[in-house]
Amino acid sequence: MIEAPSRVLVVTAHPDDLDFGAGGTIAKLRAAGTQIAYCICTDGHQGGQDSSISRDEMRKVRQAEQIAAGKILGVEDVVFLGFDDGNLFPTLELRKAIVAQIRRVQPEVLITQSPERNWERIFASHPDHMAAGEAAIQAIYPDARNQFAFPELLAQGLEPWVVSEAWVMAHPSPNNFIDVTDFIDKKISALKAHISQTTQIPDLEERINGWGSMVAERAGLSEGRLAEAFFVAVTN
Repeated sequence: MIEAPSRVLVVTAHPDDLDFGAGGTIAKLRAAGTQIAYCICTDGHQGGQDSSISRDEMRKVRQAEQIAAGKILGVEDVVFLGFDDGNLFPTLELRKAIVAQIRRVQPEVLITQSPERNWERIFASHPDHMAAGEAAIQAIYPDARNQFAFPELLAQGLEPWVVSEAWVMAHPSPNNFIDVTDFIDKKISALKAHISQTTQIPDLEERINGWGSMVAERAGLSEGRLAEAFFVAVTN
């Protein structure tokens, strides 16, 4: 596992997904000097429970919230692909869009969601999440490194790129754990920036600390520590 990669690209389905799944890790990597970019696949228009907000307005709200959350963690490179929330599939079009971001950012590590269903955490296995994860893995291999895949990207100056590792969030069988105890406050602050999504969770801080504690226990960390879990796959 690359402990302090120079560049990371995070690919998720919706705004707020990456803050829930890897907010502490992102904050820790930024503190270590890692350059990080976000690629959000959908427009997030199905989010929230406030029916008084039009879905067109919700698209704008969720983009603004993700940009604000990114700034809290030290990330300002945020790209929204604009695919339809609730209707995401690992299509060739989605793969091409992710390949373009991989070639633009040139990350050592790509963090994404699990394409495998996690029966212990069903909420992590939203169909959009699994589609984003599947498309991201397909983009890593074979497309991003293949000069003959999407030749039109070459014409845009986007040269082939090999991602060294994939870090998969919410995987049913994680094999790596990151201690984020010192960065949990930043993670919670980033989540609170998603006002349309998290104000409906009155025990947000307790939940985040509880999840972090359970993961830390699974990792064998000492009592009082908090962690995030990933399945790390070597992809170079």
